[in-house]
Amino acid sequence: MTENRRKIKYVHEPTDLQCGQVVLAMLTGLSPEQVAEELGNDRETTLKEMKSCLRRHGFLVSGERRQVADRTELPNVCMLSLETPRCWHWSLYCSGVFYDPEHGIMDDFPESDRKYFWEIIPAPEE
Repeated sequence: MTENRRKIKYVHEPTDLQCGQVVLAMLTGLSPEQVAEELGNDRETTLKEMKSCLRRHGFLVSGERRQVADRTELPNVCMLSLETPRCWHWSLYCSGVFYDPEHGIMDDFPESDRKYFWEIIPAPEE
């Protein structure tokens, strides 16, 4: 990622159902409200919505999910899908830091049973 895109500004989710919008907001620099408006969705986001939004904003997303057990297995930037005790949850990992819409900035995964990720990279400039 370019240096500008690496500077993640943490955003806390405005509602319990907007973790996906917040992950997208942190990556794109939009507000969660702008992302919700762009998606036409202010509740749970789908993988298709996440990937489509990221592509529109100049990112490439790896095609398939990969399961992960330890943070050392993660690429430099990725979105995470986590099975937490309460629900499935979107989170963001960037340059060794977890930016979790619900739990804050963390050094490791939030409590979760299953963890998946999709690598995110900037699209090549034309």
